[in-house]
Amino acid sequence: MLYAIISEDVANSLELRMAARPAHIKRLQDLQDAGRLVLAGPHPAIDSDNPGAAGFTGSLIVAEFESLQDAQHWADKDPYIEAKVYAKVTVKPFKKVFPQ
Repeated sequence: MLYAIISEDVANSLELRMAARPAHIKRLQDLQDAGRLVLAGPHPAIDSDNPGAAGFTGSLIVAEFESLQDAQHWADKDPYIEAKVYAKVTVKPFKKVFPQ
C-alpha cells in the first residue's frame, strides 16, 4: 500500500537540511531503485522552485510499504530527524487516484 510521509521543518532549517541531505537522498534513491517511490520533494518556503536562503518548510514522500508500521519505522530513521530538521512527521495511508 502507499503511504504519505508529511514532514514539517523546524524554523531556519536550511543549514541542518543541507548537512543531512546526502544521507536523506540516498535513502530515497534506495526506495526508487526498489520501485517503491512514487514522489518525493521539499516544500519551498517561498513561491519558487529555488527558494535560496528562504529554505524549505517541510517535505512530502509518497512510497509503497508493507504496512503503516513499516512506513512509520522507515520515516523514523530519516537522517533529517537525527539532524533535527523535522519538527513533526506524520505518516498516513495514501490512495492514488490520478494519474492512472
